[in-house]
Amino acid sequence: MASNGATGSAVGSSNAPSSANKGSKTSKNAPGSKNDNGWKYGIPIEEDARKIRCKFCEKTFSGGIYRLKHHLAGTKKDVGACRAVPAEVKKEMREIVVGLQEKLVKKTIPNMEEKKEDIGDLKRKREDRSSTGLFKRSGASTTQSTINSIYKKGLHEEACNDIASFIYNNALPFNVVKSEEFHKMCESISRHGLGFKPPSYHDIRVKYLKQQYQQTMENISEHRAHWKKMGCTIMTDGWTDKRRRTLINFLVNNSMGTIFLKSVDASNISKTTENVFKMIDEVVDEVGEENVVQVVTDNAANYKAAGEMLMLKRKRLYWTPCAAHCIDLMLEDFEKKIQVHHDTIPKAKRITTYIYSRTSLISILKTFTKDRELVRPAMTRFATSYLTLGCLNENKLALIRMFNSDEWKASRSACSSEGKLIEEVVMDKDFWKNIVIC
Repeated sequence: MASNGATGSAVGSSNAPSSANKGSKTSKNAPGSKNDNGWKYGIPIEEDARKIRCKFCEKTFSGGIYRLKHHLAGTKKDVGACRAVPAEVKKEMREIVVGLQEKLVKKTIPNMEEKKEDIGDLKRKREDRSSTGLFKRSGASTTQSTINSIYKKGLHEEACNDIASFIYNNALPFNVVKSEEFHKMCESISRHGLGFKPPSYHDIRVKYLKQQYQQTMENISEHRAHWKKMGCTIMTDGWTDKRRRTLINFLVNNSMGTIFLKSVDASNISKTTENVFKMIDEVVDEVGEENVVQVVTDNAANYKAAGEMLMLKRKRLYWTPCAAHCIDLMLEDFEKKIQVHHDTIPKAKRITTYIYSRTSLISILKTFTKDRELVRPAMTRFATSYLTLGCLNENKLALIRMFNSDEWKASRSACSSEGKLIEEVVMDKDFWKNIVIC
């Protein structure tokens, strides 16, 4: 038995050098390898071999060194960009990922113009996914976009038309195509390839909703950890919805970004100083007093008094009035306390209200202004007043031509007493001078 064992050892040892040499030449990106330059900036999680933590922002994610390099390079490919990475590290990682991507493209499409391969051969290569690297995760986006630009223009147009139809028929805002999630969705579908089956109504309503909720809670946990290190700002935003409910939103901001914390239905709560103070004080406890640098509210008297009460109770934080609300109050004072503003703004409102309450006048107006509007809505009504003055000033000549036109004189409005008053205001030179002053 001993001799057999020795023989077995000898036989095994004869092949050992070659296998050892093969094993020693591991790829930089192979599982368990720490030779990649990216590992200088990442901390592996011992509990989960697939997870890694960024040394700069301390964000933890799965995907290994591949995602860490894109995270540090700021490419936003499958992972968010690091907010704390130094510029020289970001440049180093970007050069690495761009270099790898260029090598992959050259490897996948060698000498495309010289070889002049026919489209049929390329189609067969695409179908045989096991023998080509066209749909590998690391190079899917660049490789597919390169092939599409040369051979798939018709298919690309068809896909874009389908996306556009989806947006139009479901009344989605056009700026949805600018969102990071939209581009990530298209990239994920293209990586899947032919035969992708979209999620069902039940999946969207239950399965993936739960997953997204869990992901959101994990993101909030990351923010909370950052609050303890860098501090944060609590922001309040009161508004009234379409059902006439008074809602107060609470948001938390720091260098990592802004998150929505919660919303309080204050319809049945009297907005006294004590009640406002109680609501804000509870939110400070929820966030952690030691984490809060300041609380931002609007500049109303009850919020201001509540902020002072908060600073008396909690010595570590400050109350700060909202800058946007301060500007709105300034504009309100201009309109009420400066005579030229007090006289001009109501006249401007009278012109716009009169025209926009009559469809026939709107039609006449658009022919002279070339479809430009006289009213420009804003977040607050006082800002809207001054933006409307600006619109009137821009369309001054068009309005004067309109009220001098045959169309206006032939309309019923030109014969009414109110119409004559509006015409008198538009033709008044002092009115236009006052608009410029305002």
